[in-house]
Amino acid sequence: MKKEQKSLSPALRGELLDLLKARFEKYRNRHPELSWNDVQARLEKNPGALWSLHEMERTGGEPDVVEWDKSTGEMVFFDCSAESPIGRRSLCYDQEALDARKKDKPVHSAVGMADDMGISLLSETQYRKLQGIGLFDAKTSSWILTPAGIRDLGGALFCDRRYDTVFVYHNSAESYYSSRGFRGWLRV
Repeated sequence: MKKEQKSLSPALRGELLDLLKARFEKYRNRHPELSWNDVQARLEKNPGALWSLHEMERTGGEPDVVEWDKSTGEMVFFDCSAESPIGRRSLCYDQEALDARKKDKPVHSAVGMADDMGISLLSETQYRKLQGIGLFDAKTSSWILTPAGIRDLGGALFCDRRYDTVFVYHNSAESYYSSRGFRGWLRV
């Protein structure tokens, strides 16, 4: 079954591009070799990516470019909000965990919501890269992509930053907390 192509109205597209441009200019250290014109040109050719970036923004992620492949022109956006995106908290890890909860179910799962948005959870490597460009999750934590071996045993991984150190922890995939969300990424 083919997924429906999602796109934004011209007005929303313009608002999003203006917001992304302002953030891009404010945080030049995240992409010193890249020009906004290159970013905008690539985004305008990809309405599905713009829709996903809008979802990242709408849920509090503050997406920004953190990687650029000069040879292909591909760019990678990460959620760069100071804390785990507020519109993506209180989620268990994935659908299996959500289905396993008998009571007090959260409204969604991190993996499921990311899929609905057209993005992926950050891996541990990506999370550490993000922490190398700024201070993130000093008061919150974020689910990260969990290896199958851990997930098969009922666990899931999350990260935060405390004491100027990035920590990786484990928890039951069924757990959810008001201070834990997830950060995503998108390749354009």
